[in-house]
Amino acid sequence: MFKFIHAADIHLDSALHGLERYEGAPVDEIRSATRRAFDNLIELAINEGVEFVLLAGDLYDGDWKDYNTGLYFMERMGRLRDADIRVFMVAGNHDAASQITKQLRLPDNVTVFATRAPEQVVLDDLNVAIVGQGFATRAVTDDLSQAYPQGDPQHFNIGLLHTCLDGKPGHEPYAPCTINGLRSKGYQYWALGHVHKREEVSRDPWMVFPGNIQGRHIRETGPKGCTLVTVESDEIVEVEHRDLDVMRWSVCELDVSTSETLDEVYEQVREGLQSALDVAEGRPVAVRLVLQGACSAHSALHADREHWVQEYRALATGLGGAGIWLEKVSIKTKPSVSVDEVLERDDALSGLLRAVRDMELNASALDELANEVSLLRQKLPAEMLGGDDPYDPTNPELLKDTLEDIKELLVHRLLSTEQGA
Repeated sequence: MFKFIHAADIHLDSALHGLERYEGAPVDEIRSATRRAFDNLIELAINEGVEFVLLAGDLYDGDWKDYNTGLYFMERMGRLRDADIRVFMVAGNHDAASQITKQLRLPDNVTVFATRAPEQVVLDDLNVAIVGQGFATRAVTDDLSQAYPQGDPQHFNIGLLHTCLDGKPGHEPYAPCTINGLRSKGYQYWALGHVHKREEVSRDPWMVFPGNIQGRHIRETGPKGCTLVTVESDEIVEVEHRDLDVMRWSVCELDVSTSETLDEVYEQVREGLQSALDVAEGRPVAVRLVLQGACSAHSALHADREHWVQEYRALATGLGGAGIWLEKVSIKTKPSVSVDEVLERDDALSGLLRAVRDMELNASALDELANEVSLLRQKLPAEMLGGDDPYDPTNPELLKDTLEDIKELLVHRLLSTEQGA
């Protein structure tokens, strides 16, 4: 019996996006998160006594800023060498041969597979054959798996491949291949990389995307880690996910339609944030808070949106524990007052309501409005304009969403005025 670890998409020294701009955010923890998650991988390999570790691409996050990234990786590989653990890796699109200009000689327990053609390594002591091919350039659009050799019936065969498989939303279509194509090779395990969400694509044979080891932004929510595989008599007897991440990302969507007052909404937010903290199991957690549903507090929430955003940030800060920070607060509530009856009337108010609800921005109006807010855009900090969730006030889609918010607020206030008269 032996064990091995399959990990991918480490993205060493990649920044975590969406938190650093906020007061009180754990900047040091954010910057070191990928290294600390990788340290957890090293500890797991040693503690489990695995025979080898497979790294299925994107070890790095592009070219090194300096040699510290390479030196860090070298030291961790040295720890595995001291524990008699071998490492086999392929280059992915982020660490392709064309991307990494700085190089260091790796310890002799590390094998990096070739990029020009598939390469096979046979571990005679384990009766294992590992085949892999890395990316020579960032954008590989050929099906690399087609050139992989047929599996040897006398060995336990592993294919190491960085691929989008048959296409995954949000991921570049690199090294595409098919499940049937991989299955036809006769391998017992396909160690895949590139897709950041864990997925067991097939169990006959095993084809696994372990996901990345540390979420880096709000689109990478939930537990992150690696896959631990146990083999006995050339048969896979166990495949299990192991958490490695040191910080979690979570989307907290709350339907506040049952909350009658701002205090009740606040309490619902408190419970939602506490739940996100509990699910993170002692890790710091970054949360995107989304309030939705038709509620009585809609007008007050939208009228003083910035105040409530800061109230909820303060609430998160005060929860304690390992730490929880709001990456973003999105208030998408709607008024609870029905407007259908008023719209059907034939009076001044109904006419005004219809005019408000029918407001649209044509292309010309959008261009004119975008020009008017362009000066605002120039005053925004660079971190708000870039990253994975940029804020650009000149964006036509954002302008349309803002108009919808204004329309909802105007309708609710007009109705509230009539009811209070």
